Amino acid sequence: MPHINLPQEFPGIRSLFMFRPETAAPLNALVQTMLHNPHPTLSAGERELIATYVSRLNVCKYCCNIHGAIAQHHLDNNAELVRQVLANPETAPISDKLKALLKIAAKVQSGGKKVTEGDVAFARAEGATDIEIHDTVLIAAAFCMYNRYVDGLATWQPDDAALYDKMGEQRAREGYLTAPFKVNRTEEVSSGG
Repeated sequence: MPHINLPQEFPGIRSLFMFRPETAAPLNALVQTMLHNPHPTLSAGERELIATYVSRLNVCKYCCNIHGAIAQHHLDNNAELVRQVLANPETAPISDKLKALLKIAAKVQSGGKKVTEGDVAFARAEGATDIEIHDTVLIAAAFCMYNRYVDGLATWQPDDAALYDKMGEQRAREGYLTAPFKVNRTEEVSSGG
């Protein structure tokens, strides 16, 4: 049950955006820039994986599930790859560069000052550029905020994997600046979520 009176037909952060559109606009613009807009070298799928991994480390069910679904759709509908990254990035079939960036993201998640010169040097040795390192830190820091925003107000977080898949496909296709995804909560609850 949310801590404040949120619109029940919108799950997770979408309900917060509907509750406070003035703050939704800049938050959506930031996530659009970080995750969806073209990037010089990191794919949208790779950036979504960083957001998903940080959300998993923060135990934010909604953000982990929705961004995992978005990542999956950006990565040729490869749910298994997302699962493997969440289980253990070191053994997942991703590039060594992305593994190094995920290590930096994990350090940011546990505390920004935990990122060391050695972490950055290791990422550079694996081929990471300054913009990739910068954007990884930004995504990780921003998702700590987004995760705490979603969980701090106890938003409704459905359990239905098919719902996350449907929302993820829409976000991957349309980005973050379109109208929020509405859910008939009665149908969702009756379907097991």
